[in-house]
Amino acid sequence: MNYLARAFTKPSASDRQEALWEIDLALAKESPPGVARNGVDQEAEYRAQTRLWLRLLACTTLIEGELRRRFREEFDFTMPRFDVLAQLDREPSGLVLGELPKRLMVSAGNLTPIVDRLVEDGYITRTPSTLDRRVQIICMTVEGRKAFRRMAKGHGSWLAELLAEFPADRLDGLIGDLDELKGAVRDALQKR
Repeated sequence: MNYLARAFTKPSASDRQEALWEIDLALAKESPPGVARNGVDQEAEYRAQTRLWLRLLACTTLIEGELRRRFREEFDFTMPRFDVLAQLDREPSGLVLGELPKRLMVSAGNLTPIVDRLVEDGYITRTPSTLDRRVQIICMTVEGRKAFRRMAKGHGSWLAELLAEFPADRLDGLIGDLDELKGAVRDALQKR
């Protein structure tokens, strides 16, 4: 198994960290040819950008894996189902079903079985719009809202626990930096 796969499949945090170090070492050896750009070493820039992406991926993978496990074990629920309820919690009067894939950044095909299951379990309703019968409106039920609130409380405490070792006084700065990064990536994608 290569070092990238091991970074995300080994069970312990120390094993993951060791695999990430191996990735850094490999990047140092296997980077694209360096070309100076305005006095900046292009090779070093490529390595730094790749390390950043790998760190973001590693953080996301570690946190998401733990959240998925806890949702499954404590609520017999999945994160995608929780994400749908979270969107509906923001829209008490309901949401057009076609809007949901855009908000969750997933395809409508991936979302259909999740919505079907939430309807089946009584967490949400799905009804045709009175203005256009082709449009479906989904709303959270009272039972769905109660269940969501219980899970959201757990979700918040799990995140707090996972991030407790990160200095609280650096959170706002990191959030600002990540917002700026997100904007830069969106700008780059729009230029394509």
